[in-house]
Amino acid sequence: MTSFSALASSVTPLRIELLYVGNDADISHISLAGLLTPLRLAQELAGADRIDVSLQRLSCAGDASVQGTLIERQGDIHLALLVADDFAVAPAEDDLRKLAMHCQQARFWGAVGKAVLWLASVGKMSGRRAALPWALYADVNDVADHAILVPNLFELDGQCVTCCGGTASIDFSLTLIQALCGTDLQAQVMEMLCIERLRRGDERQRIALQTRFGALQPQLSEAVTLMENNIEETLSTDDIAQLVGLSRRQLERQFKQYLGAMPSRYYLELRLRKARQLLLESNSSIVQIGLMCGFSSGAHFSTAFSAQFGITPREERQRKLGSG
Repeated sequence: MTSFSALASSVTPLRIELLYVGNDADISHISLAGLLTPLRLAQELAGADRIDVSLQRLSCAGDASVQGTLIERQGDIHLALLVADDFAVAPAEDDLRKLAMHCQQARFWGAVGKAVLWLASVGKMSGRRAALPWALYADVNDVADHAILVPNLFELDGQCVTCCGGTASIDFSLTLIQALCGTDLQAQVMEMLCIERLRRGDERQRIALQTRFGALQPQLSEAVTLMENNIEETLSTDDIAQLVGLSRRQLERQFKQYLGAMPSRYYLELRLRKARQLLLESNSSIVQIGLMCGFSSGAHFSTAFSAQFGITPREERQRKLGSG
């Protein structure tokens, strides 16, 4: 989120606007609460002269027309996000285009939760990487032609920001606070919310693959399960393909389409995420962790870890010790 850091050093106050579209009778506004609560706490702690967060609530009637007046704010908006939880009714296309244009007036703009699919459906995500909630993959249809959908928690592509919503909104909001206002303020907010671990944006939406693809892509689900169960003694792509009853080419096509990566790359990232977890949560040595995660040597492990996360395993372990 280095682009946000650059923005933070150039403007005061940072003005963030959330446009929430939902049913007022629905109390399960997880995406909105996860996004808004940390930002409001940051505003209270830092002061409105440093960060200014506003919320506009809109709802959809039975004919999908937007109910409520869209208020044009005075002055620059630095970040504008359209927010919707999974059960929200999509606005009519004309209303949706107006909401999208309103967001795009900001320096950074985007969507959270189901609203990611809405913006993609009207072409606003064309050619951009977008973090779409996994539960909505079945509703993609031709939207895939307009966006590069990724299974990450959140994504920054140029001026466009997307988050899959749900509890990932909390991680996204806290990452924004760190980028905009610094690590100290982020730590204060995390402490107030009793949050111990912050997930990175490039972490995948971790749900059971059987739930996500089981009915439609049982062989893909089985392939990922094989990978998860064989971290230390790794399997080759050909072995996995044979075990699930696909050709190597068919397996690669399914991974690319549904998980955004080739099987070998997905497997490597899976092992590296496990290694990172062990570095932070266990007392095993770095060499032991590398071997436990299928790496033939400490040097091989260190090179792969650095390429994935931008720091060495030793630096990750030292950062843990320093924060402790």
